[in-house]
Amino acid sequence: MAAAAGLLRGLRRLCRVLLFLSQFYILSGGESTEIPPYVMKCPSNGLCSRLPADCIDCTTNFSCVYGKPVTFDCTVKPSVTCVDQDFKSQKNFIINMTCRFCWQLPETDYECSSSTSCMTVSCPRQRHIANCTVRDHIHCLGNRTFPKMLYCNWTGGYKWSTALALSITLGGFGADRFYLGQWREGLGKLFSFGGLGIWTLIDVLLIGVGYVGPADGSLYI
Repeated sequence: MAAAAGLLRGLRRLCRVLLFLSQFYILSGGESTEIPPYVMKCPSNGLCSRLPADCIDCTTNFSCVYGKPVTFDCTVKPSVTCVDQDFKSQKNFIINMTCRFCWQLPETDYECSSSTSCMTVSCPRQRHIANCTVRDHIHCLGNRTFPKMLYCNWTGGYKWSTALALSITLGGFGADRFYLGQWREGLGKLFSFGGLGIWTLIDVLLIGVGYVGPADGSLYI
């Protein structure tokens, strides 16, 4: 009995040691249980052909004819599950797309960063360098993130209808200029009674055609 009890205690100690070693092996990076970040973008058990570009690897052919339809062989990335048209599990499939680089896509197919440091009301109209990223379900050749020169088109929240209404009703007191952040011109209109009405009429026309805008250089909304 004593020998059996000692053997049992020895087995328990051995199990504890093995458990400790296995946990140490996992924590030290021997076996990674971390889920790749791209998996968050990949819907489970959806159609493979509808997966976002970050979820698949494709063998692209850069010698295809621009603007022509082309098919590429693709494979889903590890930890991604998807199905075919018959709802059967699938790993390899083909996608149909148009032969063109990502920077050649229409503006509706990518999103770009905006700049609030450039003037939208200037001559010539200013441009800024924006970082653009292709939308998830759009497939194209080359880098999916690229720089592009865009016109300044940010807005500070000023409404054209509000500015025009203030110019018509309270323009003689400079309310339109104050609203647009042009306080010097607003004070000038206030103390000159709208330039005896002449300045008021001119501002109604200038704001009406959009020539006079917000002082921060942004666009109307």
